[in-house]
Amino acid sequence: MSRKIHRHAAPFPLELGGELPELEIAYDTYGELSPEKDNVVWVCHALTANSDVADWWPHTVEGGGFLDPSKWFVVCANIIGSHYGSTGPLSVNPATGLPYYSSFPLLTIRDMARAHAILADALGIGKINTLVGSSVGGFQALEWITGDPERFGRLVLIATDAKASPWTIAIDHTQRMAILADPTYGEENPQAGMKGLAAARAIGLLTYRGPEGYNTQQDLPEADMTTPHRASTYQEHQGEKLCRRFNAYSYMTILDAFDTHDVGRGRGGIETALRRISCPSLVVGITSDIVFTPAEQRQLATMIPGAEYREIDSPLGHDGFLVEYRQLNAILNQFMRK
Repeated sequence: MSRKIHRHAAPFPLELGGELPELEIAYDTYGELSPEKDNVVWVCHALTANSDVADWWPHTVEGGGFLDPSKWFVVCANIIGSHYGSTGPLSVNPATGLPYYSSFPLLTIRDMARAHAILADALGIGKINTLVGSSVGGFQALEWITGDPERFGRLVLIATDAKASPWTIAIDHTQRMAILADPTYGEENPQAGMKGLAAARAIGLLTYRGPEGYNTQQDLPEADMTTPHRASTYQEHQGEKLCRRFNAYSYMTILDAFDTHDVGRGRGGIETALRRISCPSLVVGITSDIVFTPAEQRQLATMIPGAEYREIDSPLGHDGFLVEYRQLNAILNQFMRK
């Protein structure tokens, strides 16, 4: 792992209007770029992850993993708007000399994909062997590849979709309601909105794991009526855990960007946009995922020309792509050997 910052000094125009006067993009790399520059695997990360793939995707960036750094030059950029080094709400606005906080402009997934392209160009990376995106990372991957299909040799999409659905937008908005209910949100303070953020994370986790995941992992053989239930303390712990590593302003920024996702916008609709993808493609679903259901994953695969569909069998819901690394490595190693 090698954390770096790319500084893009030119203004960065935004799809919804306005611009960022400058851009910083944090990124990590693993392995060595081949002399032919033909071994690049670009990973697009999910909601609150960072550019250190090995940190949040266990047993993938190692020997035998599908991101084996002895074979691949793996690149992951922290999305703009996030908390981990790229330009976001806690960054200093050059016009004021103070952090943006609530004044940070609205972003779209398409803006995030354009920032990836700026970094790739700056690194001298033309052709990308394999583009990988899971969850919100899949949103970014689809935006990038439909905008520049000739750049990519292969595409891997995991638990994602071509458009934010009303169901996922409702999940996001419920989390926004929790943050906005915190009276400290809006204060010019990195700790503002933390109680709301903890509640939002707990709401989100319900959808990431689903009933099967909770009933499998949080049950007690004999409930002790004098102490909080394991499921309750788990929710508290997960909310507090996110608050120790993230901020409410970035969380709101990314939720807002999530809801803009529609790969067909300005491209003649979703099916027309997806027909631009001409490289070998793989879509991976998770049997118990209630955020991006297996039925949606199969439909997505049918809209991408020649795409293959595979499924991870897991009771852990959407988070199965983070936990079931053995199944995932087996599926993706097979695909990437072709």
